[in-house]
Amino acid sequence: MKVVLRKDVEKLGEAGSVQNVSGGYARNFLIPQGLAVYATDGELKTAAHNQAVKDRKIARQEQQLQSLADKIQGLTLSFTARAGDTGRLFGSIGSADIAEQVSAKVGEEIDRRKVVLADPIRTLGDHTVEIHLVGKLRPTVTVTVAAEDVVEEAPVEEAEAEETEA
Repeated sequence: MKVVLRKDVEKLGEAGSVQNVSGGYARNFLIPQGLAVYATDGELKTAAHNQAVKDRKIARQEQQLQSLADKIQGLTLSFTARAGDTGRLFGSIGSADIAEQVSAKVGEEIDRRKVVLADPIRTLGDHTVEIHLVGKLRPTVTVTVAAEDVVEEAPVEEAEAEETEA
């Protein structure tokens, strides 16, 4: 059964796309939830028109954001964090941290939701991270995570012992 999706459905398609699904899935889930409608001639024409409008909007946004993508592409971001002997961080570096540093370097606000990061970074080394601006504009940045230099202080007891001896 063909349906036109009204909203993005995970593992099925984006809003406005025509999908072939089983009858039960359409009648029992997609249509009652308002996620899709039957693919009639009128709905197919409306979906085609809406897709054309959406494509023009994305093309216009891509054109406007191209200079920002050029600034972001190839950036190297450096982070220092406390890490164990195995190279595993005690904390993590998330999309908000990366977005904040990219925003500071390019001078324009980047939303943390634009940073494509499956899991927070929890290891030392270089990591490649993609930033999804709009459409096919997906510049990449290199995130370098180094171990924080920890200056070990003399234990308090030894310092007190030296003072009493003097």
